[in-house]
Amino acid sequence: MQTIPTPSARLCSALPYLKKGGAVIDVGTDHAYLPIYLVGQHISSRALACDINRGPIESAERNIAAAHLSKKIATLCTDGLHGAEEFGADDVLIFGMGGELIMRILSEAPWVKNASIGLVLQPMTRAHVLRAWLLENGFEIVGEAITHEDKRYYQTVAARYCGKKGEYSEEELLLGRLNIQNKTPHLKGFIEHEIGVWEAIRRGKAASKTGDTSDEDRVLQFLKDRLENLK
Repeated sequence: MQTIPTPSARLCSALPYLKKGGAVIDVGTDHAYLPIYLVGQHISSRALACDINRGPIESAERNIAAAHLSKKIATLCTDGLHGAEEFGADDVLIFGMGGELIMRILSEAPWVKNASIGLVLQPMTRAHVLRAWLLENGFEIVGEAITHEDKRYYQTVAARYCGKKGEYSEEELLLGRLNIQNKTPHLKGFIEHEIGVWEAIRRGKAASKTGDTSDEDRVLQFLKDRLENLK
């Protein structure tokens, strides 16, 4: 049997939010290492590994076969979640994509608006926009985490449909309400990173002489205030 390494910390950030023994869909599966780990370690009972490109699906199928898990892990070459609704998922994982692409994938799969299906999302960009979309569309954010890997910070957002709109402050959209409340590990480092990002944006606008930096000034102020509270 092929030895499958334990997934990285950023991928393992999904584990606390998965239904034990449930069925999981992994969107953008690449080599299917995460589904293989989840099923191989009996965290999930079965999995569907999805990818839009045929190459990664073929790689996934080879790895699944080498792990002797072909009876428990299926593959699907598709755009997002199209065609995955019949799988009967307990959880849907979407990692490694931009926040707006994740929003598009979810909006094209209305069947995820189901209280029995958990979403575990890791937007590479625009996490604040994704949080706002989830809250506007009746999803409750039930878990959040920040991981640090290869000099980069990753936010994990777990959500479940509740049918009611929620509301976050601008700070909570950017940092995550639960991250703030729980003083999540790496929160301080993430805020410091975000301050650097927003200061660079502000400098770029200020250099143009016509740019309005009021938005950047507001964000920088609450980031610096939050950082001071963590010291």
